Amino acid sequence: MKSILFLLFFVGFVLLLPACGGKNTASKIDAPGDEKTTKDKVLETGADLLQNKSPLKDFNAYLDGFHFYNGNMNAQMEAHHYVNQLNEDVYQAIIFDGNTDKPKLMGVEYIITEKLFKTLSTEEKKLWHSHHHEVKSGSLIAPGIPELAEHELMEKLVSTYGKTIHTWHTDQQRTLPLGAPMIMMGFTKDGQLHQELLADRDKRFHISTEEKKNNRKDIPMTIVDPQANAWEKGEIRQFIITNKADSARHKHQKML
Repeated sequence: MKSILFLLFFVGFVLLLPACGGKNTASKIDAPGDEKTTKDKVLETGADLLQNKSPLKDFNAYLDGFHFYNGNMNAQMEAHHYVNQLNEDVYQAIIFDGNTDKPKLMGVEYIITEKLFKTLSTEEKKLWHSHHHEVKSGSLIAPGIPELAEHELMEKLVSTYGKTIHTWHTDQQRTLPLGAPMIMMGFTKDGQLHQELLADRDKRFHISTEEKKNNRKDIPMTIVDPQANAWEKGEIRQFIITNKADSARHKHQKML
């Protein structure tokens, strides 16, 4: 009954609400290149009208949070997630560095429930981070939806785990996607996230992280798998660029 009432309330609220969950965070960089030609614009318009975009239409949830580079907690950035729920246990997200009309695609995040996380190997688990603190601290938000709906969503996410890879490091003012992809992590304790990043985000979205934290006190704190968040124990996993073909081939064969 609670879920049905929630859904009815949520749908009704959305129908009455103007869009307020974005268009307030511009990309940090401008990519080099000439302006689009008139021909390109015409082709884009035609493609927009005629082509099917089924893989994109279900990326219908928006989450805003923060990541840091695995192995370097001081390298932190805001991340705008556009999320598609594949089923009850698997989500996938496209991550941008902004929510305006020209954001840069920073990377992807895969999110799974505790049930699926338990099935992973010990080594695989070291690539994933928990979401318990992001939810309970109020730093993870779903901009633009009613508080009740956001709270319901956070109840689901608090026990999930994410595997995040960034491919374009715009936080480093890189105007092109240069360098190796990087595995990202999420914060697990108060005091880790730079307060100036949080304050700037809250100002743009007209919210209070502290109020959200207080509002989520009733969300049960999950028991985090000790093999997640491996960076806390000094076990860092990152991509490397190598020209040793034999080594790369060996690693690939081990995965098969």
